[in-house]
Amino acid sequence: MFDNIEFETMAKPDPGELSAFYQRQQHETTQSPGKLQRMMDSTLCFVTARRNGELIGIARGVTDGLWGRLAECKLDPLYQGPACVTRTDGRIEHDSQGIAAEMARLVIEALRECGVERIDALAYGTEVDFCEELGFRKMRGVVPMELPIEAPVLAQQAVSVSEGT
Repeated sequence: MFDNIEFETMAKPDPGELSAFYQRQQHETTQSPGKLQRMMDSTLCFVTARRNGELIGIARGVTDGLWGRLAECKLDPLYQGPACVTRTDGRIEHDSQGIAAEMARLVIEALRECGVERIDALAYGTEVDFCEELGFRKMRGVVPMELPIEAPVLAQQAVSVSEGT
């Protein structure tokens, strides 16, 4: 079914191999082996795809016990098919062999077995199509937000209500 592709669930690569995979995908992430190891240790389900022993794809699922998240699904662009237009961030542009879909399916299955009540994913560009093909749907009213790590957390200003007005 998959052209000499081996999938492993819970077979986490060592931090050096993961860092090399990210570098090949031009995915910016920490270069700290300790931080990569912590990330992997905090991951409920880690799926790898290998061809002839070479790491060509990863997918991760995280959870707090109630909600789960397909945190990452990256496939080397060389395996995304001939219609792959961009090679930025290892995004799943065209999963012509179904490799990324199988990795995501294995993560979703593990999250369901863990008993989560909801599974979310963040998608960028054509990843939206990929996620919709997996069965995800866009959430209404949700606005993705981020807090840069160096930004201070601002305290809420007290609102005073004048009596009699």
